[in-house]
Amino acid sequence: MEDRIRQAGSTPGGLSDPVIVDFPLRGEWTAVNTPAHRIPSHGTDQLGQRYAYDLVRTDPARRGMHLHPAGTIRSYLIGGRTRECYGWGQPVHAPFDGKVVRAVDGVPERAWLHVTRELALVLKNAVTFRPDEQGVAALAGNHVILRMDDEPTIHAVVAHLTTGSVAVEEGMAVRSGDLIGRVGHTGNSTAPHLHFQLMDGPDPLRAGGIPCAFRAYEAHRGGRWVRVERGFPRKGERIRSVS
Repeated sequence: MEDRIRQAGSTPGGLSDPVIVDFPLRGEWTAVNTPAHRIPSHGTDQLGQRYAYDLVRTDPARRGMHLHPAGTIRSYLIGGRTRECYGWGQPVHAPFDGKVVRAVDGVPERAWLHVTRELALVLKNAVTFRPDEQGVAALAGNHVILRMDDEPTIHAVVAHLTTGSVAVEEGMAVRSGDLIGRVGHTGNSTAPHLHFQLMDGPDPLRAGGIPCAFRAYEAHRGGRWVRVERGFPRKGERIRSVS
């Protein structure tokens, strides 16, 4: 019999009544920033990020958090091509039925990934970013904002999409599972990954974060895969989508 864990309801403080959405990725991923670890998950409430997730694709056959085929030393000294990262270009799907309220594409992507440089840029942005002057795309890169049909005050953000991949337009209706873009390395990103969050309005400059759990996925725990329903991926946990 398949093991199941129902996670929502026995969660860290602030996550007891989450909005349930579908997992927006396919295949295996790792949560690197998650509200299951700390709140705010990104160390700030700005831009509606209080309960945001960052999800990366790694090589499970290698020890450590390897996002690119290059070894650790090469990654720090030389780097590698962005498009060679395991998560780059992977499809991102709508997490619920809704309408597109913003679709931003055309933000340039850094073609070469260099760990030290990316970390330096993130630190610089943390100090110098002026949201009202620079706009959300300076941090979010190419991104899509969706409004939920069932609860019109709830909005989802998927950010850092690769240039030219946004597959929707403002005003378009989407169904859960529809392709909306592909994972990339644009904006305030250290490597190709998906930034995902829910918020209570369409404008990240003014909205507050909303906690969300994923309807169903599998987590690698105790050496085996177990099905998790209404769950919050843990920091560093390998998770994968379910059909």
